[in-house]
Amino acid sequence: MVDDDKPTPDEADATAARGYHHGDLRRQLVVWTLKLAEERGLDEVSVRDVAKAAGVSPGAPFRHFPTRVALLAAVAEQGMDALAAQLEAALVAAARENPLRRYRAMAVAYFTWGIRNPIYFQTFASRAVVDYAGPSLRERHEQAVGAMADEMKAALRLGLVRRGIAERYAIAGRALAYGIARLYIDGHYATLGLDENMAVREGEAVLDQFIESISR
Repeated sequence: MVDDDKPTPDEADATAARGYHHGDLRRQLVVWTLKLAEERGLDEVSVRDVAKAAGVSPGAPFRHFPTRVALLAAVAEQGMDALAAQLEAALVAAARENPLRRYRAMAVAYFTWGIRNPIYFQTFASRAVVDYAGPSLRERHEQAVGAMADEMKAALRLGLVRRGIAERYAIAGRALAYGIARLYIDGHYATLGLDENMAVREGEAVLDQFIESISR
């Protein structure tokens, strides 16, 4: 992984003196971070690389992101928001279903989004890449996974699944959705000859088998 790269005093002074002529530097830096991560891999992206790709001075990004961790946190937050929107849409579409079916809908949305947005997923899934100590990212994460856990717990309360400990059911359900996405992102499905769409279908089959195994 590249180290955090901070501007020299001269770079910082030059950036402050010039300002930035583009409209939304912060947003563009996030965009370029994603592009470079797709080309090189997340671990090989530095703040200086992002500045060069965006066509600004090496010190310009540091006005918005004091460290590489802060830059990747912004990427993670954007990814979390996109994932949350997908989970909410899945929950709304399954609103008239029972909690176990609602959990299924959200779990499918979760791993499908992860499979199709690997850089976002890698960014917010790795505690080695971003800092979850800040409230913004932590709250986004809790909301994203909390809704799935709530549906699984509701299924237990209604007797839709076998007797057990609610928190363990919630963790198992979350782990399955996370694991399916992670297997694809880490290249394990590729070794089985499964492309993106096939991985989603296989993920649904695995999820259905899990739900069947815990259902009453």
